[in-house]
Amino acid sequence: MAKQITYRRVYEETSAKDGTRVLVDRVWPRGMRKEDAHLDEWLRDVAPSTELRKWYGHEPSRYVEFRRRYLAELRDPRHQQAVGHLRDLADQDKLTLLTATKDVDHSQAAVLAQWLTGARPSKV
Repeated sequence: MAKQITYRRVYEETSAKDGTRVLVDRVWPRGMRKEDAHLDEWLRDVAPSTELRKWYGHEPSRYVEFRRRYLAELRDPRHQQAVGHLRDLADQDKLTLLTATKDVDHSQAAVLAQWLTGARPSKV
């Protein structure tokens, strides 16, 4: 059975179809109270490094390079525990990766979902 991994903005309404809800941002979403997020987990250690996040700046023209650098970070031994935990969550239930980013299709949540499911990225 294929893994069911989706991604969306943390600000959107929750759904019974979400399964396990994991925030994959390094910083807490602006203006959101913790009790309003309805998270199962906040997995900061799987988020891009502060340096990479600042370099990217959510500029779509940098997405391909961001994706390459982010995947390299995920393969780094310092991230293996967080990555393994995310894989375990994906194996147990439907998984929804959450981000505060406005352009979710050009976010770390999109990269993670594609990577975890083995899906090929669409052309940018």
